[in-house]
Amino acid sequence: MTMIKQLLLSIILLSLSVTAFAEDTIKVKMTTTMGDIVLELYPDKAPETVKNFVNYVENHFYRKTIFHRVIDGFMIQGGGFINARDRKKTLSPIKNEADNGLKNDRGTIAMARTRDPHSATAQFFINLKNNDFLNHTRKTINGWGYTVFGKVIKGMDVVDKIAKVKTTQVAGQQNIPVDPIYIEDMKIIK
Repeated sequence: MTMIKQLLLSIILLSLSVTAFAEDTIKVKMTTTMGDIVLELYPDKAPETVKNFVNYVENHFYRKTIFHRVIDGFMIQGGGFINARDRKKTLSPIKNEADNGLKNDRGTIAMARTRDPHSATAQFFINLKNNDFLNHTRKTINGWGYTVFGKVIKGMDVVDKIAKVKTTQVAGQQNIPVDPIYIEDMKIIK
């Protein structure tokens, strides 16, 4: 009888640890005018970045923003513009967490930034291929890389469809879709 109790206790503990592990990620559904994309975020690897992104999601910041930079064979970028000319006001920049071991591989989501490694705010991009040159190599201006904080777990076909749209130049910015692709909204899901 003791052995059966130990076995049952082991099974219960194992199931609790599996449940706890599953809750270490956060899922976000991004509804776009071209279809839905589901993201899995990794707060254990990029805690400040995920907290920042989730804050924008929960406050519907991304609602009615566009994918404003689409480069087939590289990435699609969104989260900062309501049209090709008008940028949304963001919160303060966050610390770069690109030294977290996650790579800019196909299907991952990372934070966009300026040349300053610690300048990311709301804009993000989804990698269309393994972009090794965007990975962290060292803590220097050229080595910081771009913080990966999650990946697409559903809807990569939508991402690939977005990548194929015709783009143009508007107000000095290149690679803007001719027909706007909107993020209708994002929400946390189970």
